[in-house]
Amino acid sequence: MEFTDIFWIFLVGASVLPAIRQKLREIARLRKLRELEKRRNSRAIALIHRQETMAFLGIPLFRYIDIDDSEQILRAIRMTDSDVPIDLILHTPGGLVLAAEQIAYALCAHEADVTVFVPHYAMSGGTLIALAADQVMMDENAVLGPVDPQLKDMPAASILSAASKKDVNELDDQTLILADVGEKAIKQVKQTVIRIVAHRADREQAEEMAETLATGTWTHDYPITVTEARALGVPVSIDVPEEVYELMDLYPQTAQRRPSVEYIPTPYRDNERSPASGRD
Repeated sequence: MEFTDIFWIFLVGASVLPAIRQKLREIARLRKLRELEKRRNSRAIALIHRQETMAFLGIPLFRYIDIDDSEQILRAIRMTDSDVPIDLILHTPGGLVLAAEQIAYALCAHEADVTVFVPHYAMSGGTLIALAADQVMMDENAVLGPVDPQLKDMPAASILSAASKKDVNELDDQTLILADVGEKAIKQVKQTVIRIVAHRADREQAEEMAETLATGTWTHDYPITVTEARALGVPVSIDVPEEVYELMDLYPQTAQRRPSVEYIPTPYRDNERSPASGRD
């Protein structure tokens, strides 16, 4: 066999191997979802966004909730009988409000129980979706986030606050337009939160939650902990099934260079000795 033959075999193998590895990972994900469904007698749906890298070019792509996500989840919900519970594994920085609202309303309309699992974080639009659940199961260190609308990468509440501190004659037309749109956006998101939450909470509690989450009480990236979520009235527990964590392991973050976090991947229990603690 000549060198050129070996080179072409290597080149073909190097191009095909990532596709094979990805397909095997997809099969493993479906198998893990099926394990969760059998355990809980439910329909399991995963909405998991990771930073991904384009093959060959190595360009990082950041994933967010978009219309394609809402179409896929709505299709899965339509394929689920009304008496079958839905389990949604949610890991996302947020995304398009329209898409998040569509998913949330569809979950609210489902007659059987809806459970949302948050193993790490569900921010912004992810929180909007979580609010539609009958129960939110979070890791004890997982977080949610505010749902206050953003305009041109600026909080709508901050635009209104800044505009209110000046005389209207000192403001340019663009600022006035942004303030008007911001006021409408906040009102719309508040109404959305109230409609979503009202199916499992009284009107007063829903309005309080909407006021806190949608009006700029915190910065948009503020991490709402399990304790704070419970105080807001979100039905949170920390009983996340092991299958959810195992599923997350099948969505590895793209390694750009050397790993920034390293550890020995074995569980250390209170009643077990770690490898470093053994004695002769």
